[in-house]
Amino acid sequence: MKKNILITGTSTGVGFEAALLFAENNFKVYATMRNLNKSDSLQKEIKVRNLSIEILELDVTKNDSIINTVQTIINKDGKLDILLNNAGAGFAKTLEHASQDEIDWVTDVNYTGVIRTSKAVIPQMRKQQSGHIINITSIGGLVGQPFNELYCGAKFAVEGFTEALASYLTPAFGIQFSLVEPGGITTEFMSNAVEKTQNEQGELATGDYAPIFQKYISGAQNRAGDGEASPYQTGKEVAEVVLKVALSENPPIRIRTSEWAEKLGHLKTVGDPDGTKLVNQVQSFFL
Repeated sequence: MKKNILITGTSTGVGFEAALLFAENNFKVYATMRNLNKSDSLQKEIKVRNLSIEILELDVTKNDSIINTVQTIINKDGKLDILLNNAGAGFAKTLEHASQDEIDWVTDVNYTGVIRTSKAVIPQMRKQQSGHIINITSIGGLVGQPFNELYCGAKFAVEGFTEALASYLTPAFGIQFSLVEPGGITTEFMSNAVEKTQNEQGELATGDYAPIFQKYISGAQNRAGDGEASPYQTGKEVAEVVLKVALSENPPIRIRTSEWAEKLGHLKTVGDPDGTKLVNQVQSFFL
């Protein structure tokens, strides 16, 4: 029987590429997105490639939406093998300049949404005594970066959340957990983040933050053109790492997706690159 996978945020970027890649590798894919009006590109590829992908509506900020979609999949297949939490959003802005609505939005999409989807699928995976939850975070989930404190904070939270679940659900119920940590990604996510930053740059273009903000923006633009040294990968390149993790017999707790991300996170990961030593130590301390 084919393994099935639920992927969030599949209208563009990593989620879009992952849906196609997993289907091409004999998975039954449930590709979900908040707005089904953005499904045209995926529908076109499904038809051209003749792939086993079903598109469903799912908004990670709405609990009822998640529960209904998960139940639809379980009713159809009687199981859920993999959850890929991919949906995310961000922007570069100081804490001082961010509104409370923006703070809540970044936290809700990037962190609370992962909690909601995980909570919805764990009962079924526990019943199965198997399953794999893969959370796409960021190198920003390991390393705090200028003007990204809100995004990094949410991704740090997902990292701790995932480590904690792995410390007891994996040995008790066979549910695997993995964190995929890209650097930059040349997708609509990045375009949206840059556009939002540029649109609001006026607030940061003057005053105390202006010199360091301009330096940050210039550095980001320069890094985008550094070829192999660039932090930016395509959505497909990241999706290929996700597929490798999903197919692994002993999947890592965490994995970086590029040399740039590996270098930036080196001081945090040098003693335990894939995160398994730490989780094993936590188990020995508490269980």
